[in-house]
Amino acid sequence: MSSLQLSLTILGALIMVGVVAYNAWITRRNEPRHGKKRASSPLAVDPSIEAILVDEQSHNSANEASAPSRWDAPDSDALSAPATSTDYKGKLDVLIDVITTLTVDMAVKGDFVLAAMPPSRRVGTKPFAIEGRNVQGGAWEPIQSTQTYSQLQAGLQLANRSGAINDIEFSEYVVKTQNFCDVIGAQPDFADMMEVVSRARELDQFASPRDAQLSFTIRAVKAAWSVGYVQLQASKLGFVAGSLPGKMIVPSSTVGAGALLSLRIDTQAAMADDPEQSAVRDLRLELDVGHVSAALTPYTRMRDIAETLCHDMDGALTDDSGVTLSPQTLDQIGQDVLALYAELASRDVPAGSALARRLFS
Repeated sequence: MSSLQLSLTILGALIMVGVVAYNAWITRRNEPRHGKKRASSPLAVDPSIEAILVDEQSHNSANEASAPSRWDAPDSDALSAPATSTDYKGKLDVLIDVITTLTVDMAVKGDFVLAAMPPSRRVGTKPFAIEGRNVQGGAWEPIQSTQTYSQLQAGLQLANRSGAINDIEFSEYVVKTQNFCDVIGAQPDFADMMEVVSRARELDQFASPRDAQLSFTIRAVKAAWSVGYVQLQASKLGFVAGSLPGKMIVPSSTVGAGALLSLRIDTQAAMADDPEQSAVRDLRLELDVGHVSAALTPYTRMRDIAETLCHDMDGALTDDSGVTLSPQTLDQIGQDVLALYAELASRDVPAGSALARRLFS
């Protein structure tokens, strides 16, 4: 073999090695990123946290003509509610519920009331409840079998994310309550249907534009991520596994308040036979504003977490349409959130309160 042939052979071999090395580098670069194996067990599910509905539902009052709303009156310091002399301290609240007094001739046992209660605690899409005034202390409370009650009341929530109650739902409420009263020998005092439906529409018109459910999208700039890599990075920021596949949450420090923030991964990737081989290219960080107290500064924490994840995972922060969110845009969103918190608090429905969580549900 001549020196020329030998040189060409060596050059060809070097080119082949270079091509193989380049292909291997490209393949590794485009593989989903993986977290390091850890000896600890997988993220534990917090059983006290339930899934929070964040998909916006339609409000059936958007196209309804109505009189000017008392809820939106600029000179009103509080939400409108019917005048009442009864000191309601239970779950039911005259601000967002229609409450019917059920007059009984004598005190009744809780187990007797429970036996007579209807099996369903809903009328249409609205929560239905019956409460009693405990003879010991006089506090309104959900019926308990071991207690005795001097008064009873039934209630139906006027509006939620499904919209306001209508004539049919109010009629169903009347029938359900009347059947219950017939069993226990109580006399109900129902409000006028037209007035109740009007109040429900006003409440829905107040709540609908203030039902803020924020979401940021974090998109992979270069390589995709594996599910394990996402979980590892999120756990460093306080996330734990939620109750649904592909969902992680930052639990709230307030008892019964649910999640402070939620992080969603593609469900199919999270449920794959080998999640480590599932490529994830975007994450959804969510905040249900009405469910989280302003004192917890949830938006500030949401922004900090989003920016940290983008930095650590080589991602870009965008909206749902893929438009990059600039610092100025994030600042403006923060101002809007603060204004919403202030408005809800001024109308006696502070964000994170039990009342707000019921209304925005």
